[in-house]
Amino acid sequence: MKLINRARRIAAVLAASAFVAAASQAYAQEIAESHLAAARATIDAVNATDNYDVILPAAAQTLKQELIQQNPDLTEVIIATVDEKALGLAGRRADLEREAAIAYAKIFSEAELKAITAFYTSDAGKKLLASGPIVAREVVKAAEIWQRGISRDLATEVGKQISDIVDAQVKAAGGNPAPAQQDGAAAPAPAPEGGATAPEGEAPLLQGLDAPIE
Repeated sequence: MKLINRARRIAAVLAASAFVAAASQAYAQEIAESHLAAARATIDAVNATDNYDVILPAAAQTLKQELIQQNPDLTEVIIATVDEKALGLAGRRADLEREAAIAYAKIFSEAELKAITAFYTSDAGKKLLASGPIVAREVVKAAEIWQRGISRDLATEVGKQISDIVDAQVKAAGGNPAPAQQDGAAAPAPAPEGGATAPEGEAPLLQGLDAPIE
């Protein structure tokens, strides 16, 4: 009974997929065949659907595990049947290619698709596809280092300028400027709990800008 129910659920999903495919096919009829051919060439050039090659094998493996867990006495039958039906569905891979071609054709003109294909089938384009992930990882590393440096320098420069402004205001009022730390940040001084202000006539201590940047 569990096996039959599982089969019925799969059939329902496939029926819904067939409806979507029919609607997409109707849209595809509005696109010139040469346009779709250019889109297919682009898909091949950029390996747009390669990551989906594992879907059918993964689905078959998952289905085997589920059915065998529920029906261990039918293990051999389940494995043979799933393998047979999965092999029979392998031809449906073309459906994905068609849907992908329609998606590309919706966004790019035929001329644009041919230009994209021309680049990605060139030596430079092939190298970009092959080395792009490596470059992306290096860019991420560089961005992290840059972020730490820019955050540190921002805090240092803000601390110096605010200290200079406060010192100038206190000096103009006849008070004593706060002692400065290296890098221009105001020197922290012990303060009672609750955060006491500087004595009257002296520059207030600037807190929060002398902490190291992670």
